[in-house]
Amino acid sequence: MQDQIERLLENELHRQLAHNPAVVLLGPRQCGKTTLARMALARYPRVAYLDLENPSDAARLRDPLAYFALHPDTLICLDEIQRAPELFAVLRGYIDREERTGMFLLLGSASRDLLQQSSETLAGRISYLELGPFLADEIPSSGPQDENRLWVRGGFPRSFLAADEQASVDWRRNFVQTFLERDIGALGFRIPPARLGRLWRMCAHLHGGLLNASRLAGSLGVSAPTARSYVDILNGTFMLRALEPLEVNLGKRLVKSPRIYVRDSGILHSLLGIDTHEELLGHPTLGSSYEGFVIENLIAHARGWAPSFYRTAAGAELDLVLQKANRKIAFEIKASSTPAVQRGFWNAVEDLQPEEVCVIGPVEEPYPLTQDIMVRPLMDALRRLAEWTS
Repeated sequence: MQDQIERLLENELHRQLAHNPAVVLLGPRQCGKTTLARMALARYPRVAYLDLENPSDAARLRDPLAYFALHPDTLICLDEIQRAPELFAVLRGYIDREERTGMFLLLGSASRDLLQQSSETLAGRISYLELGPFLADEIPSSGPQDENRLWVRGGFPRSFLAADEQASVDWRRNFVQTFLERDIGALGFRIPPARLGRLWRMCAHLHGGLLNASRLAGSLGVSAPTARSYVDILNGTFMLRALEPLEVNLGKRLVKSPRIYVRDSGILHSLLGIDTHEELLGHPTLGSSYEGFVIENLIAHARGWAPSFYRTAAGAELDLVLQKANRKIAFEIKASSTPAVQRGFWNAVEDLQPEEVCVIGPVEEPYPLTQDIMVRPLMDALRRLAEWTS
């Protein structure tokens, strides 16, 4: 079933391969990178695929140049590239010698910041794309119940496509455990799994709130820099999003701390012990859960736009601002079928003067809040965002 769901990033992946010697597809483990890569590779006449977690595949690259020489004019896909960072220096020389596009597709489960060797060694030769779990407009949908299913289960394919709720819950619990006990160590981090898991759950309870590293540190019994380094690791492995505040010179006192979100709503609910939509509706995190779910969808559809939030000490606030050069698009998100905005929203709109403003909520159809501001369901907002950012 997973290989029948088309990913919106596939066309962009082909475009980047046509213009760059190497493309790195980044994203969390189990989000569908390998499935997308195999679907994409089917278009090319000569391909080779190696999974660097597989010892026999990794052994073929003991002499990488010899392996590459056996596969001329071939698109070579290297999966879990973060396991062999020493390859980047080899790739540079080979790419410079061959001088053609579409040579390598590299798949990685760590962010660009955690793959510093690629940015240092392959500068000007490589393009980065990020694939996350399923998005709202990627899943087959027959109505709001499918969007709610995606919200509750999250977008990891095996969670979303599980046969029933319990199977989805079990998969997510196993994912969290495996991530803590195996994946973090495989990336070279020496952190006690129990400690990192505790911080992750604390961040789930802070979901949508301001990051206070000192408070986290006090609860964990570590220093504030250590706590922030743990947050950075979860951010760099796509488990958390630290959404930075908008930097703008308006003569106002702005909040300077980032907001913290668990990126996948299903993982958030697993960390909080929420198994069903009914349980979510009665949970205090309902509003912030929906906010994070919508924000992830919006950011994924706005490549090249910088995401942030806006909040002043006086209370002016917008949940998400997308900015590119001098253009700004603003969003307020409410988990209500009758979303109402407060004075802080209007003050923020007056401060920033964005070219587009949208309030998103689980409403049945769009309707005007004012002459210039619409209330929209998520799917309609995504369609409009595509028009605004094109």
